[in-house]
Amino acid sequence: MREVNFSINHSSDIPKYQQIVNSINNAIAKNVITTGYLLPSVNAFCKRYNVSRDTVFKSYSILKENGAIKSVPNKGYFVANETKKVLLVLDTFKAYKEVLYHSFINNLPDNIIVDVQFHHYNIDNFKTILNNSLGKYYKYVVMNFDHKEVSSIISKIAKDKLLLIDWNVYAHNNNYVFQDFGKAFYKSLEEAIHLFRKYQEINFLYPEYTDHPIETIKFFKKFCTDFNFNYKIITNSKEFDIERNVAYISVSDRILGSFLEQCKAKNFEPGEDVGFLSYNETPMKKFIYKGISVVSTDFKELGTKAAEFITEDKSMQYYVPTKLIIRESL
Repeated sequence: MREVNFSINHSSDIPKYQQIVNSINNAIAKNVITTGYLLPSVNAFCKRYNVSRDTVFKSYSILKENGAIKSVPNKGYFVANETKKVLLVLDTFKAYKEVLYHSFINNLPDNIIVDVQFHHYNIDNFKTILNNSLGKYYKYVVMNFDHKEVSSIISKIAKDKLLLIDWNVYAHNNNYVFQDFGKAFYKSLEEAIHLFRKYQEINFLYPEYTDHPIETIKFFKKFCTDFNFNYKIITNSKEFDIERNVAYISVSDRILGSFLEQCKAKNFEPGEDVGFLSYNETPMKKFIYKGISVVSTDFKELGTKAAEFITEDKSMQYYVPTKLIIRESL
């Protein structure tokens, strides 16, 4: 059986035991070593790479705990399976992200293990998650966000290992699967012009707590200007008080709940007295009230394309289509 060189950098800040773990995991992920491969003995590893016995033993113990290798008495340490670990970093876990997640997981083979982390738009969380993960994963799927430090953080990951998803910020020359929050949104609004004409005004609800890309506001304004709609942009959720003959567009499902409560209190009929268009499809919106109209990317396809990046060794630059789904709320 051929001998494989493992990468140990004695001047690195990464602990040597972790370097050994990372190097062996990476070799398994790339099929450089496969099931049944006999690793160097602890003593042989110490001598060849100039590390302590305790360091090698700690590394092998971690790999055993993770199921990557197994030990056979009087024979040594062998690769147990060809498992590949992938890191999926999401912003928050909402209903439509669950669709993305399950689509991603269901399109991966059984030998792929996915670790999921959430950054909640907190740059310190984002930095900690990615810095602590460097070298530990076969590939990285990251939902990034608009912060000046994001670019330098993701630049530490090899470009062929990194896929950015959802939002086109700090993409540079990376692989990506994005949705279009601008022109595609505008086009969806165009498809609903005949419905918006039922109302005297369109209000865009962009509450203070949202992290939705601001470019959507820009294209909303352009749409209203181009087609002569009266409009308002409401950024304070406390000022949200529905009025008859007004259509509302919201990027927040919390606002949707408030809208339906106010309709009930004021005896307004959605789709007749007031209109509502919600951003992002979820499995329940077709069943809420008589159905909530939505403008949304296809999160199932987003998850499928992300899984394709994991399973196929090729670059990816792809925009998932955005579509309008008309139901009775508009």
